[in-house]
Amino acid sequence: MTHFVIATRESRLALWQAEHVKARLQEQGHSVALLGMTTRGDQILDRTLSKVGGKGLFVKELEAALEDGRADLAVHSLKDVPMELPAGFALAAVLEREDPRDAFVSPHFESLAALPQGAVVGTSSLRRTVLLQALRPDLRIEPLRGNLDTRLRKLDEGHYAAIVLAAAGLKRLGLDARIRSVFEPAQMLPAAGQGALGIEVRSERPEVVAALAPLLHRPTWLATAAERAVSRAMGGSCSMPLAAHAQWHEGEGVLGIVAAWGDEQQPGRLLQASAQAVVADEAQAQALGLAVADRLLAAGARRA
Repeated sequence: MTHFVIATRESRLALWQAEHVKARLQEQGHSVALLGMTTRGDQILDRTLSKVGGKGLFVKELEAALEDGRADLAVHSLKDVPMELPAGFALAAVLEREDPRDAFVSPHFESLAALPQGAVVGTSSLRRTVLLQALRPDLRIEPLRGNLDTRLRKLDEGHYAAIVLAAAGLKRLGLDARIRSVFEPAQMLPAAGQGALGIEVRSERPEVVAALAPLLHRPTWLATAAERAVSRAMGGSCSMPLAAHAQWHEGEGVLGIVAAWGDEQQPGRLLQASAQAVVADEAQAQALGLAVADRLLAAGARRA
């Protein structure tokens, strides 16, 4: 039996995610403790992530705990993990994915189509902003930061007619009833890694990687590897409106991926590219993602 310490953010959703990994490791016979931390991303709520340093703000403090030995592994929402990890760090496992779709949440309206002209919708995601503008150019898209509970509170206080959140977080916290409708990928393509949990470790800790091996969900690992390859090739920045979503064709070993790139300066302009291939390992998954990124660039998309 090995004792592990998990570094985690202290939001309710982050703690759920860490507890989930803790339970999985305990099933393998390990003892596990949590190290709760507040990150810069949690502290800065008055500006969008793209203006204050990107999604890395949610992981830097956790990486510091891994580096100085206070923690053995860190649990992240995979869509918050930068596409390039610092030297000495590795993504050791990706768990089976929850619902990757975006959710429409509103106290008064059942869907995006039901919103009145000019209604205010909350999101700080550039990806969601450009996709919403393509669907409903009449809407006012306003910034929305904070953890999931904070966002729901702001909605309930009347600051927005509706907000858009990841369905996975709501479902993990038992808040399914707040979802009025979900956006199918054809309507609103998810972010790379959305709905999946990633576990980060120090590269020189093979014993930790070995302990995490039973938690790795291979289909999710390969699908998200393809998605992250698209984002990495396009610049890997949250300052760029980019979506990438991969799905398996059941029983065929074929992975299909669709990516979309938007232009903030030209609302409603969306470029899409897709590809599919037989994928059996990470290298093939990444090659598929790179092929889609090349098609986006050839169509006129720009790297961050």
